[in-house]
Amino acid sequence: MRWIYPLMANRSILKLLLIVNIAGTIYGYYWYGWQLENTPAIFLIFVPDSPTASLFFVFVLIAFLLRKNWPLMEALAIVTLFKYGIWAVVMNILVFVVQGELDPVGYMLIFSHFAMAVQGLLFAPFYRLKLWHLVVTAIWTLHNDIIDYVFFMLPSYQMLDRYIPQIGYFTFWLSILSIGIAYYLCIRQKSFKLEIK
Repeated sequence: MRWIYPLMANRSILKLLLIVNIAGTIYGYYWYGWQLENTPAIFLIFVPDSPTASLFFVFVLIAFLLRKNWPLMEALAIVTLFKYGIWAVVMNILVFVVQGELDPVGYMLIFSHFAMAVQGLLFAPFYRLKLWHLVVTAIWTLHNDIIDYVFFMLPSYQMLDRYIPQIGYFTFWLSILSIGIAYYLCIRQKSFKLEIK
């Protein structure tokens, strides 16, 4: 598996990923447009979860291209890319189970969000997190869950409305798992490390 890391650190690959993630971030904010129009201003920053996760990763890639590390962005990226990537995959599968079908956009969301989750994890050896970066990220992530499931600012899937309590419970534990994975891959003493050159 380690054969992939020199490829990932290649500047041409990093530039390509930057372009893809910028495009995905823009599309993500566009996808949330109608919901953002109806969102109170105080909650706006917490609603577009996936595009904000990919925006964090855009900053990580920019830093890599500058041969730098921005650890807080890295912590936010790895946790939120995994969390919201997996969350969107599960929600779209649940839509399929409930409705018995899924439109092409749903399949695209499954593929693109799974890729989001994977890319966040694949770059873990290049991150340089400290515990405080993960603590700040944990606060952000769990606070976002409260905004979503106490104030009901979660992404709108009307066909899943009757499952919101169960989805909220799943999301909380997905947040904990995402934080734990970030700790395991980036902070524990024996975690695998590589340099961007």
